[in-house]
Amino acid sequence: MRLIFVGPPGAGKGTQAKVVCVKAGIVQISTGDMLRAAKVAGKLPADLVTKMAAGSLVPDDVVISLIDERTKAPDCANGFLLDGFPRTAPQAEALGKLLAARGQALDVVLALEVPADLLIERAVLRRTDKRTGQIYHLKYSPPPPGADLEHRADDLEEVVRKRVETYEAMTAELLPYYEGLGILKRVNGVGSVEEVTGRILAALGEYLAR
Repeated sequence: MRLIFVGPPGAGKGTQAKVVCVKAGIVQISTGDMLRAAKVAGKLPADLVTKMAAGSLVPDDVVISLIDERTKAPDCANGFLLDGFPRTAPQAEALGKLLAARGQALDVVLALEVPADLLIERAVLRRTDKRTGQIYHLKYSPPPPGADLEHRADDLEEVVRKRVETYEAMTAELLPYYEGLGILKRVNGVGSVEEVTGRILAALGEYLAR
């Protein structure tokens, strides 16, 4: 199974992707992890590393090249789950051409949908214990008495709201693109981890049964 997970920051993609990969016997490919590994291995030009450090986006051709190399690895023989790419219709088209050149295609694009207000609540009320690194949520998973809590800068409301808005703007054409190809499945991402997992596995039932 060749699968793409799409969803806004804080939707729970990472957690759910791990479950799906175990069930399907496929590997999870995070473009963020892949770029960090390429940087450590010295595979990226120095000027690109500098731009990345400043928060600039990595050019599509660089990411596609890395995905091409990664998905040819032996552990991708049974398929893979792409997390974090593509985010735009041109990126989706480039990925489609890459796979078509090998005689392959995507099976399904799964969109995990969570309302923006809930995404913001999930992040803004998140706290980290500076001593243990344990993550808590003031509403859903309160910290124990005496925890030394830190509110991370990237969990501030204005930062989270901007990330969600950026995601929505970038992916405005992505979901209709995959809908047009007939491979998009939308899943409600609101609820407990177990509830959302159940919906995802139900949506992927025909592929997991192969």
